[in-house]
Amino acid sequence: MQDQEETIWEGSPSQLKNFGVYVLCVLLCVLIVPIFIAIWKWLEVKCFKYRLTTQRLSVTRGIFNKRTDELELYRIKDITLAEPFFLRLFGLGNIKLDTSDKSSPEVNMEYIAKAPNVRDLIRRHVEAMRDKKRVREIDLE
Repeated sequence: MQDQEETIWEGSPSQLKNFGVYVLCVLLCVLIVPIFIAIWKWLEVKCFKYRLTTQRLSVTRGIFNKRTDELELYRIKDITLAEPFFLRLFGLGNIKLDTSDKSSPEVNMEYIAKAPNVRDLIRRHVEAMRDKKRVREIDLE
């Protein structure tokens, strides 16, 4: 019997990702165009979704045309957590996943709230899926 796939975390990048664009748009608020640029950037981040399940990581992006990329957890080879000072001020961080997946060899999860907790969730479930699928990573050089 197949184990049911359960969602263990869902999130999206913080709007802080567009901080520079928002500041520039406020400075140029006399013009009409920056308002539409700010709205577009806000929508891009709002429509960007991460979904971590017990078996895979799904990344959905797009405003009008949606695209979803899925990564099987057992394909993740390495997880890197970066917490630059500016992001740490807001409780955010970046997670980089190196994978053996052909279509997405590197996945960058940027401006993630509680990034250390998310990294631990990913690591724990990667190991569980590797044990379940009896998969081991071997690097040949």
